Amino acid sequence: MASELYTRTNQKIFYAGLALESWRKAEQAQSLNALALIQAEREAALFHLYGALLGLCHEIAGYYRLPGSSAPRAESFLVQSVLEAAPSQELGELVELAQSADSWLAQLLNAYGELFKPPHASKKAKVDPTTPMIIAVSLDEEIVPLAHEALEAWRQQLKSLAQRFRETLSEW
Repeated sequence: MASELYTRTNQKIFYAGLALESWRKAEQAQSLNALALIQAEREAALFHLYGALLGLCHEIAGYYRLPGSSAPRAESFLVQSVLEAAPSQELGELVELAQSADSWLAQLLNAYGELFKPPHASKKAKVDPTTPMIIAVSLDEEIVPLAHEALEAWRQQLKSLAQRFRETLSEW
């Protein structure tokens, strides 16, 4: 049973829940490193949510015996060319969600991609020639941090999607 594809998806959804719970505890703590703990748990939750999405893609690809079913990135499955090569209702729904910029899945993929980008200062027009060209960037500043509620909502969406897909993927 441990080698079934769905176990990895379930595990990652569970791990994301643990990270979100630890995040909530870090928010309530009055420790000096609370902000660092919150950021660490935010990133851990996002990492595990992406892993759950990848696991779900592996489940679908394994069921339909798609070529490249062990691809290491969810984005490999969430493209129109893969859907056209092997159409399926489940994959079609995921591709549609991924391509819709305002969907929870597109936001999850975007937020996960942001984890790998270096911090950058906001662009400002240079007015005074004596202004230094190099400006220090604080790593503590975030433009818009992901809210705990958003990641929990993504977790619930992913969990319900996996359950619904499994009902259609089961052979009766």
